[in-house]
Amino acid sequence: MIAADALTDTELLRLTPVQMRAMIAQEPELAAWVMVRLQALARAYVAPGAPGKPDLSTPSAMIPPYAKENKTKRKGKRRGRPNGHPGARRAAPLRIDHRTEHKLKRCPDCGHRLGRPRATRRRLIEDIEETKAATTEHTIPQYYCPHCRKRVEPKVTQALPKSAIGNRTLALTAWLHYGLGTTVSQIEQVLTHVFQLPVSGGGLTQQWQRLGEILRPWHERIGEQARGAAVLHADETGWRVNGRLSWLWCFTAPALTYYTIDRSRGADVLREFLGECFAGTLVSDFFGAYNKITADRRQVCLVHLLREVKRVSERNCSENWRQFARTLKRLLKDAIGLAARGDREAGDYGSKRERIKRRLEDLCYSDLRDGDAVRLMKRLLKYEDYLFTCLDELAVPPDNNRAEREIRPAVLARKNSFHNSSDRGAQTQAALMSVYRTLKLRGLDPMGEIVRALETFIRTGALPPLPSAAPNSAPPPSPDG
Repeated sequence: MIAADALTDTELLRLTPVQMRAMIAQEPELAAWVMVRLQALARAYVAPGAPGKPDLSTPSAMIPPYAKENKTKRKGKRRGRPNGHPGARRAAPLRIDHRTEHKLKRCPDCGHRLGRPRATRRRLIEDIEETKAATTEHTIPQYYCPHCRKRVEPKVTQALPKSAIGNRTLALTAWLHYGLGTTVSQIEQVLTHVFQLPVSGGGLTQQWQRLGEILRPWHERIGEQARGAAVLHADETGWRVNGRLSWLWCFTAPALTYYTIDRSRGADVLREFLGECFAGTLVSDFFGAYNKITADRRQVCLVHLLREVKRVSERNCSENWRQFARTLKRLLKDAIGLAARGDREAGDYGSKRERIKRRLEDLCYSDLRDGDAVRLMKRLLKYEDYLFTCLDELAVPPDNNRAEREIRPAVLARKNSFHNSSDRGAQTQAALMSVYRTLKLRGLDPMGEIVRALETFIRTGALPPLPSAAPNSAPPPSPDG
């Protein structure tokens, strides 16, 4: 007789139909237990090695569509403006480039001849005119300088040396690829069919690598500004370089985003970038590498805890866990709501903040024996000093949403372009994504700024300073752009 507890979940999943029929015939009680256990595993979606509900760390792109849950009906405020809101429409253009008058001689319905019009109306249509690339022939005179004893000639600032495509095309295609995640083949089609400018993917890639090397000082400057940020958000995601597993790290603040690609996901990357001690507040998830460096202050993402509670509640229905989950969810939501208050000087704010901290202490030392509850209580105790920094500092949010939003464009690009084929390509990817994203966050025109920077570089041999934020610039509405 085989004991029920002698079979692991993995062994249960590997049972063949022949073994099950033999078990039913010889050991019906054990067979009944096996079927009940398999049903429990199926309901909980925790079958080891079997397709089921993914862990929170599983990238969405790796989950097949049929394994994703249907979204429930949206609760609360419905999408869109409320009923009865003032009407809004597209603003009228500032200028009119062309005017067209239409005439009608006969009725389109019956064909009867028409007289003079009784009234007229205006309709404005904005469209993109048919365009094509322009080819410019540059006649470059060569002179001899008797002082330098060499030939000299004027510099052509419209393109990089020995390049047949201009700076605007280079800046536009790099923005499409590294800023918006468009694939190389799609960019080739746009240039060929929209602008009548045939190019090869290999030629574009070589030009982008040259651009990445030129803009590397801007990339390094963004990193310096990130290290000096008062509040810095950090996150990381999987990447591939020449087929080998690597990691794309994202460090972001309100006016900058810095990306770097490294083979390691360990604390060495953080030490190399931030140093042994970070002088600001570091906001992150609960990944252990962030514990290996010293920061002036830290805030861990409370939304990650709420997701963990939700995930465990789907498979753990014990009374102890349900009690713990209710208490922890109420505590975290109260803390998030309190952190959203702008009136930190109000008389009741300090007392509510201290009450939340006491509630956390009471929860961590409660007498609960559920395994999941004990595990999360240990995590709460470990990160006790980093949970509610957002209640002490107004500029510190209770979540790491900023880093997750800024890493999303890289995830979309990864899904479309399938990573990098070389270390040089990875360096170009990190540099150009950082530059384009930072310029976007600063309310600037990425293409225009880079075209002007290239002209300065060709003329002087040095880049201009990294542009600062535009006056009265607002953050971009979406991380996709």
